[in-house]
Amino acid sequence: MSGLCVHNRDFGMTEALVRGFRTGFLTDQDYHHLTQCDTLEDVKMNLAETDYDAFLADAPAVTPAVILEKATAKMVAEFRFLRAQADEPLSTFLDYVTYEYMIDNVMLLLKGTLSGRDVGELIAQCHPLGRFRDSTMRSIPAFENSPKGYADLYQTVLVDTPVGPYFSQFLAESSERLGSAAEVRHVLEEVELEVVKHSLMKLYLEDFAAFCDGVGGDTAEIMGEILRARADQRAINITLNSFGTPLNEPAMRATDRKRLYPSIGFLYPAGTAKLAEAADEGALGAAISAFPVYREIWAVHQNESVEDRSIDDAFYEREVQMLELAFEGQMHFGIYYAFVKLKEQEIRNLVWISECIVQQQKDEINKFVPCFSQTAPWRAS
Repeated sequence: MSGLCVHNRDFGMTEALVRGFRTGFLTDQDYHHLTQCDTLEDVKMNLAETDYDAFLADAPAVTPAVILEKATAKMVAEFRFLRAQADEPLSTFLDYVTYEYMIDNVMLLLKGTLSGRDVGELIAQCHPLGRFRDSTMRSIPAFENSPKGYADLYQTVLVDTPVGPYFSQFLAESSERLGSAAEVRHVLEEVELEVVKHSLMKLYLEDFAAFCDGVGGDTAEIMGEILRARADQRAINITLNSFGTPLNEPAMRATDRKRLYPSIGFLYPAGTAKLAEAADEGALGAAISAFPVYREIWAVHQNESVEDRSIDDAFYEREVQMLELAFEGQMHFGIYYAFVKLKEQEIRNLVWISECIVQQQKDEINKFVPCFSQTAPWRAS
């Protein structure tokens, strides 16, 4: 009882706010109306009758990209409002939610810079939840291809951003010594950026899970399950996507590829040990066959040409189910994470519907995963 009183005293208002935001998700009827639209102006008119209201009012033209931008801006504004009301440890928890987007933004800037893309264009593509100070954002892609340039990049990324510890740990694990800028340069030049991103996300998930364990209570239990499921998804996808690449060479499987698997998850450690040995899709399927949830998801991948569903669709469906269940409990921080991720899914749905309308692919328009749908398989059953 004392825990309930303390939680409501410290976080009751923010929990009430996020549960209020939950009522603003699109309903089955809203989705029905949207899928019947013939133009994006019709989509705009239908969304005006929902919680999105007039979010497209100042848009000179409605396109899928504009819908993505405006819907994301609305979600970010709601998240920042929650963050402004939060006390510790909720404020730190919400900061952890943003770290994933910071990693994505840094990797986008680095990858774009190496490809010679315009800095302004790259910054515009960065997710608002993962933005740093504008000066930091511009300095990341502005480094020179020289030892001094890499030293500046090291200082910018590792010192001036909240995700700096993950970069520092990755570089420490990738090089025996980091005493000079040239060695930092060597690591960043020799390691593919996609591998760098996988390594950073591994460290992030492990750190986030440890923080949630420290919070304890229902937060540790609910977020623990969500983060373990995410870790498993990454391990399976890393293995699947490695086939046909150097990471699937015998000498690389148990070393470089295995190091990318998070040390948390329902698969860890026995399942990930088997994944590390998988050389083809048959071995991958056998490695996860002992886990009913992943056996069903893998069956979707094998029958993709028949069912017209991908393994990503199956993972999205499972994630949505877990995130919705987070709202069924009280006195935990998982609902804030669930709100952000479910809003992301809703935005993906809006973009998918809009793209189908623009490309006149109405036969494909219903192939999305709605949130809080009364017809969802896990409710229907």
